[in-house]
Parts: sequence; C-alpha cells; structure tokens
Amino acid sequence: MDIKEKIKLFPHSPGVYRYYDSEGNVIYVGKAKDLNKRVAQYFVPAERLTRKTAVMVSKIADAQYTVVDSEADALLLENNLIKQFKPRYNILLKDSKTYPWICVGTGDFPKVFLTRRIVKDGSRYFGPYSSVVHARNLVEFFHSVYPLRTCKLKITSEAILHGKFRPCLNFHIGKCRGCCIGGISKKEYQDNIEEIVSLLKGGGRDIIQHYKVLMQEAAMNMEFEQAQVYKEKMLSLESHYSKSVIMNSVVSDVDVFSLVIDGPEAFGNFLRIKGGAVIQSLNLGFKMMIEEDQESVLAAFIAEIQSKFGELSKEIIVPFLPDMEIEGVEFKVPVRGDKLSLLELSARNAKEMRFNALKQQEHTDPDAYRNMVMESLQKQLGMKHLPVHIECFDNSNIQGTNPVSACVVFRNAAPSKKDYRHFKVKTVVGANDYATMKEVVNRRYSRMLEENPEDLPQLIVIDGGKGQLAFAFEALAELGLTDKLTVVALAERMEEVYRVGDPYPMFIDRNSPALKVLQHIRDEAHRFGITFHRKLRSKSQIESALKSIKGVGDRTEQRLLLRFGSVARIAAASEDDLAQMVGRRLAVRILESLHGYAQDRDE
Repeated sequence: MDIKEKIKLFPHSPGVYRYYDSEGNVIYVGKAKDLNKRVAQYFVPAERLTRKTAVMVSKIADAQYTVVDSEADALLLENNLIKQFKPRYNILLKDSKTYPWICVGTGDFPKVFLTRRIVKDGSRYFGPYSSVVHARNLVEFFHSVYPLRTCKLKITSEAILHGKFRPCLNFHIGKCRGCCIGGISKKEYQDNIEEIVSLLKGGGRDIIQHYKVLMQEAAMNMEFEQAQVYKEKMLSLESHYSKSVIMNSVVSDVDVFSLVIDGPEAFGNFLRIKGGAVIQSLNLGFKMMIEEDQESVLAAFIAEIQSKFGELSKEIIVPFLPDMEIEGVEFKVPVRGDKLSLLELSARNAKEMRFNALKQQEHTDPDAYRNMVMESLQKQLGMKHLPVHIECFDNSNIQGTNPVSACVVFRNAAPSKKDYRHFKVKTVVGANDYATMKEVVNRRYSRMLEENPEDLPQLIVIDGGKGQLAFAFEALAELGLTDKLTVVALAERMEEVYRVGDPYPMFIDRNSPALKVLQHIRDEAHRFGITFHRKLRSKSQIESALKSIKGVGDRTEQRLLLRFGSVARIAAASEDDLAQMVGRRLAVRILESLHGYAQDRDE
C-alpha cells in the first residue's frame, strides 16, 4: 500500500507514530493528539515544508502508530521510543553525562552517600544534581549535623549483641556515635535518616520549627544540655538553607521549566521547589535535527524530566504553554510576582548553559563557532546572504582637528588586519560627522567598484546613530549598492542596532554572539581610528611648533629633528648647542618660542 494511502487509515486518536526508511530503520518518532491529522501534515507539497523536514519526508518508506489513552501517555511513550531507537531526525539530548544522586541505603543503620549508579536494592535515591559540588556539600552537611556512619560494615542488631565490631577512628573523634557497638539505638538512627529524607524532599522549614519547639521544651524542663543540642542543629539547618538553598514563603511546591532556543539547539533548565526551597536543578541541552516548534521542544524537555524524576508537581511554571496536557497538572505562565522571579532564575541558568556551550565551541571548534556566529548575525539582521565579509566605519574628530575615518574588515567573523584602511577627510570642513561618513563611504566603495567589485562586503556597520546611518545609506544609494549590501548602525551608549527607515532599534539579545561580533568590529574600528588620529595630531603639533617660528623652514626643521629627535628635546637644549646649528639669533628665537611648549609637555 502506498504510504499516503496508508496514513489516511490512521485513527483520530492520541498516540505515537513512527517513520521508517527503506531499510526498516526508525528515522522519526512523534506524538499527536490526533494521529490522522498530525501525520497528514507531513505529506503535503515540498514547498510548504522546511528544507530539513522535506528531506526527511523524502526518505519515509513506511509508517506505524500506537494508540494510547491520553496525551501524557503519548509523551512518555515517545520519550521511551526515542531513547530505544535513537531516530536520526528526532530531538537529541546533547548532555549525556551521568549526574550524581544522593543515596539513602537500606538496613538497620543505612548510609548516606553520593553515587552515579542506581541499584534497585530498596535504597532511596534523590536527584539527580546538575552540580556535583552542591550534592557533595549536602552530603557533608548531613554528616556534620547527624552522626552517620561511613564504614562498609554490615551492621545488624545481632552482630552488635555478639560484639563482632570494634569502633573506628570516626567514633573516637566524635564523628560517629558508634552504631557498630550499640552507641546509638536503631530508632534514634532511623529518626536521623528520616529527617535527612525530609530535608532532601524539601521539608527544611518543618524540621527547623520542630527543633525550635524541642529546644524550648527542653529549656522549660531545665534540660539545658539537650536544649543546646537542639539549638545547634536548628542553627546549622538555618545557616545551610540561608546559604545554599533558595527559600520562598509564598511559592510552595512547583516545578519550573525554562527554554532558550538558539538555531538548531535548545538549552533547558529545570527547578523543583518543595516546601518553598529549591531542592533540584538540572540543565539539559537538545539538538533539533528538523525544525521544531518551541512548544514541542518544551514538551520533550518535560517528558525527559518526567522520565528521570517520575511524577511531576501539580503546578508547573513555564515561559509558554507546551503542546501537551497532563491530567492533574496545571501549566502556568506567570506575569508578575514570586513565580515570575523563579521563572527568571531558571531562564538565567538556561542562558548560562548556552553561554558556556558557545565558549566551549569557540575553543574546541573555532570554524564551526564562527559559522554559527555568522548564521546568527544573518538571522538577527534579516540578511539575504551570510555576512562572510563585514566592514565597519568610525570617525575620529577630536576638538575639530585632523578629521579622519577608519574602516576595519572582518572576514569569517574574525579581523582581517591587512584589509584595514585609513581615510583623511578631504571635502568636509570642520567637525561634521554626518558629511564625513558620507564622504568616506562613497570613497571606499566607488574605488572598490572600479578595482574589485567582487569583494564587496555583505554587511556594513556604522559606528553611530540614525544620523550617520542615513548619510552612509545616501552614499551607497548614489553608487547603486543599497540592494546589494546590508547596512546597520551600532549606537555605543545603549548598544542599540538601527536599520535604515526604522525609527526603533532592533532587539538583539545582549549576550548573543551576533551582538558580540558587532561590538567587536565597532571597538576595533574605534581603536584603529583613534590610533591614526593621535599620530596625525602629534605630527601636526610638531610641524606647527617649529614652522611657526620665523626663520625655520623645512630644511632647518628636518636638521633639528634629526639632531635632537623631538620638539621637547629641542626646547630643553642649551642655547650654545642650538647656536652651533642655526646661529645665535635663531637659537634664541627658537628657545623663546618653545618655552611654552616645554611647559605644556611637563604639565
């Protein structure tokens, strides 16, 4: 049966569908509220599909489906099948590292320790923790507050009665109560374990309040030593929660999901709030092999967390609604208050993961990183072509003297210093940034059109605001280049990017690589222009200081500079030394004229 005829028979029910290639391999797994309608969306004319999706559809040789009772079941089944078959075109989980768990063991005197391996022996596991440092600090905190054992002995009540064990060093230094020799009862030890479990579940505030009541009761009964023990535990818990866990008296038990999508990659953060405290935090990265809606990516992220942690909270905070519904779970998009603050905290973690991934790629695969930067810049600015060649212009016109302009060139998102150019302003009189920008842009590209029109840049960046941008665009229009080049302005004060004809700045993420490369080329143009301007000012000061003296011409100036090296040294020379070269009368005149110059240099 033809594949298009086969999918017409798919039921109008929730379920999971699978696409196979000609060799029988699963290439894509998807979920749907309505299998028939969802699958039919793929088999439409190719021009209505994105390029990657069209490629995948061209390889589909067969399709199968599984009907389930609800969307939630479809989501979990989809997640399990993706892990089983690892289809080529599905969202792939990038972060494959094993996260640490805190394990509370079994037996009469269970241990509490860190592990990356889950063994189904009745032990209780809490996590996973994205930060092994945080998990290790928690375990160390538990051992500092509670007298837990760390040994590998198989301690039972019978073994203790027969005196099979001898206490270790931890017992003698007070870090263990000696459960191996009956130093602590089974009930007291188990009570400590249950308190630790409650803390891991987010019951910190209840335990702190419990110790406070016990402390007050012991003090009223004149049991001051026991009251001090309760007080120390209470203070330790309060100190720990104030330093390492976020406490919130308003938001109690919720899950928080955030997502940052950057091209074909997505970075998600999950926070679990129990009893007003953040007890879990996990970052995950995803790679999308075909174009996916952000709602689908968020649903896949939620399914992955559900497969790791089990049951979700009854309330889930999200930046937007996922394309799924889970019975008994309410999705909320906050707009203000504490819940919005939690969502922003989660988003900061996701953005930090994205930033770290980019920094790592910059060092490990610089070519791929630069391509990603150019693709991001092309998308952000709405360009037709990839900005492989970028040029930036900056004017330097300090106190109206020596007006110059600089042009720096980036190729493949990196400086190409051999292509940098300086311009001395020729037609503009005085400090006129707008006219200066028009002159140098016109000169740059009129010459390029004559000598090397194939090397025109795809993107031109103007250091300035809307005024400089308008005059640069006018110069390009006179040359007939406005349809071939993209030109934008980067205003330095607010780092705002302007386009021609748009009175409002573009929104570009302050941490995006696209804005970073624009800032880099702008800063490089500014540095290059200022350096050239200083050289010209220094040269003009030398020329004006000597040539303004009556009797000093070009040859005399050249002889004096060759002999003394600088105007400052000439001003500091003795009358006799100068007289030997230019005569007594001119020497006196030079020293009198340069007297103020020497003072200015000293200041």
